Amino acid sequence: MRKELISWQEVDRLIDHLVPQFTTEFDAILMQSKGGIIPGGLLAEALQIEQLMLVKIDFPKEFEMEEQRQNPLFVAWPKIQNFPPSEQLQSRKVLIVSNAWGTGRCQTTLRDKISGAGGTPYTCVLHYNPRINLFKNEKPDFYAAVTDAWIIYPWEAAGGKDPILANLR
Repeated sequence: MRKELISWQEVDRLIDHLVPQFTTEFDAILMQSKGGIIPGGLLAEALQIEQLMLVKIDFPKEFEMEEQRQNPLFVAWPKIQNFPPSEQLQSRKVLIVSNAWGTGRCQTTLRDKISGAGGTPYTCVLHYNPRINLFKNEKPDFYAAVTDAWIIYPWEAAGGKDPILANLR
């Protein structure tokens, strides 16, 4: 899969492209750790949303094996940690924010959990990759760009901690 390193300026342009798409006022933003923290914070500022929540998503360790990364049909459902109590979601419009929609497993899982808690979920990502989406009738409610690349965001490339990322600079 082609890899693309984007700049902070490109992130700003993506956020600027998202904001006019919103036709509803949201009560809260649920940011998916780690990828949704920065775009969620930027959107919270732009939309003046004060109720911010953070959820952590983990996949089974075996998903990290390279051959499984290469096969988007490998179906491992995410393990959700720190999910907000139902009282914080009930009767609220919640914007779920992440950096990218690849297979769609994380966003659809979070969307279903919010619906189950009585909230109204909306999914939002910077990049949508329809080629590896596992859900043929699903896509993000809001997205800034369509891609077929593995996007490397500036907050992922910082510090050169990952040798793969270090070679892309």
